[in-house]
Amino acid sequence: MKQESNISAKDILGNSDYLAISYGGYREKKREVQPSIEELKDDLKILSAMGIRVIRTYNVQLPLPHASNILRAITALKNEDSNFEMYVMLGAWIDCLNAWTDQPPNHDIESPDNAAEIDRAVTLANQYPGIVKVIAVGNEAMVKWATSYYVQPNIILKWVNHLQNLKKTKKLPKDLWVTSSDDFASWGGGEDSYHCEDLESLIKAVDYISMHSYPYHNTHYNPQFWGIPEVENSLSEIEKIDNAMKRAIEFSKNQFDCTVNYMKSVGVNKPIHIGEAGWASVSNGFYGHNGSKATDEYKQGLYYKLMRNWTNGAGISCFYFEAFNEQWKDAHNPNGSENHFGLFKINGEAKFPIWDLVDKGVFKGLKRNGNLITKTYDGHKEALMPHVLVPPTKN
Repeated sequence: MKQESNISAKDILGNSDYLAISYGGYREKKREVQPSIEELKDDLKILSAMGIRVIRTYNVQLPLPHASNILRAITALKNEDSNFEMYVMLGAWIDCLNAWTDQPPNHDIESPDNAAEIDRAVTLANQYPGIVKVIAVGNEAMVKWATSYYVQPNIILKWVNHLQNLKKTKKLPKDLWVTSSDDFASWGGGEDSYHCEDLESLIKAVDYISMHSYPYHNTHYNPQFWGIPEVENSLSEIEKIDNAMKRAIEFSKNQFDCTVNYMKSVGVNKPIHIGEAGWASVSNGFYGHNGSKATDEYKQGLYYKLMRNWTNGAGISCFYFEAFNEQWKDAHNPNGSENHFGLFKINGEAKFPIWDLVDKGVFKGLKRNGNLITKTYDGHKEALMPHVLVPPTKN
């Protein structure tokens, strides 16, 4: 058996032998219906077959035992097979005062629930030191478009320093890495309005920066890179689409580089990894047929492959968003894009990005929701392509 207790985040992050992914195992339209340990084990076996060795979770909130159940499921799989290897970036959710209530959110004061959330993450990290290798304080908790709940950097800094002090006093494993996972702009890679002394202190306090990049959303909000330029008007439709997706990867690379540059401008040089980057396969909103025309499995496949090629080659971990579709995220709108970022559908169908893995037989005998892993569109690319939209031409 591998001595996983001797493997640290430093060994894992940036190592292409340890592919990473964001994971939620929810099957139903509300999180109150928790996946069982057996369902989580099924998912983890599927991810392991793909070469995934690190998963990211998002909260340890009560009464949702999802993260703790994942840790129990990994432990069970390791007991069944000593070679099974899976590590966790454990998220602790951070809110501002009055978040998700009918009261106006106060972004300068934190929720009184945050302290208990951090305590639960600490308990799990100590209970499963061979599995939990990172704690992330907050998810998109500083970005100002998260209007329901965002906090100021000083609140994230407070909890990062708290965790770092627990490491120093041997109340957490010394090799555990601490970060916050947030939009590239929150880490200083975008508008100057985010630049402040507390952010500089936070960058110095974390063990690495976990940044998010979503050219998918920017096909609507910042579409300059997305439209077909005049010089490409004579290209075939598929060439136009392929070139647009190459520009999408350049968009992510630029956000990464801007974050690196800001970090270095404040006198810091430490690892930066991608905590989230993904592409939805269905949208009836801003990104679909009546919007930016960004959404389909073909484009999702290109983005996934291009992201893996870039990040693996550059020594960057990418917690690709996400493993499986989750329909609770936009429960009242089944075709909302938030429900369709998964590489798999809820029933276990593998989408176009990973058809090649089905062909290779890596999922042989594995099931999700009782179904063997098959390909969407019955594996017929000619059935997929009529659903693929050409991005709009630039005006």
